[in-house]
Amino acid sequence: MSEKRTHSDYLQKAAMYELLAQINKYSFPNLHMQYYLKHIKYMYKAMNSMRTNPQTLQLEAKVRFLHASPDSPNVDVYIDGKRVIRDLPFRNVSSILSLRAGKHHIDIYPTGNMVDSVLNKKITVEPGKSYTLAAIDSVKKMRLLVFQNQPSVPRNESKVRFIHLSPDTPPIDIAVKNRDVIFPKVSYKQATQYLGLTPMSVNLEAREADSKTAILPLPRIQFMANESYTIVFVGLANDQPEFQFIIIKE
Repeated sequence: MSEKRTHSDYLQKAAMYELLAQINKYSFPNLHMQYYLKHIKYMYKAMNSMRTNPQTLQLEAKVRFLHASPDSPNVDVYIDGKRVIRDLPFRNVSSILSLRAGKHHIDIYPTGNMVDSVLNKKITVEPGKSYTLAAIDSVKKMRLLVFQNQPSVPRNESKVRFIHLSPDTPPIDIAVKNRDVIFPKVSYKQATQYLGLTPMSVNLEAREADSKTAILPLPRIQFMANESYTIVFVGLANDQPEFQFIIIKE
């Protein structure tokens, strides 16, 4: 029984015969024509495979890494044994990486040290989806949280969500300064839903849950049209680095 060929197999065959056709184009015209016809044959098979098996052309996933472990040094990130991010500092976000849909193994090491990893984790990503992978907790018990991003925004609108990643900060309320609470009792490791907004500049604040006591101002936050944002709370309430926020465009 013959082995079933994939879309990729047909493309590889087509490319091989195209190369052979070019090599023999002037020296052996008959061979050139033979190989060129085989090239056309496998290109047709590839196109037919794409039509009958669209699942073979799965979209890749997009991922980015956030370093939110307050006492960890700069880190290197490896995916499936290959270093993809180098020297990522605390409260920084990596560039967006494309990743084949499916299962992957993540290793995080202190920068320049491939002997003692601080995290090993397997993740699964789905085609066409976008993720933020956040390294949290202390360096001795680092964990990786996976948050799905939603970068699409209705035309001329904006949106924002909040993620609480400060390990010693109790639940917080997210509010407009001196006004109403937007998201109540956001706990450590929790991400809020996205809030749709008209583009604007606004003063926000993080409060102790169920109180009027502001513990962190978020002054003059600008939400632009056609942009999606994640605001992340990191650091420590009772130590260094201090409790703070970062804004990530999606």
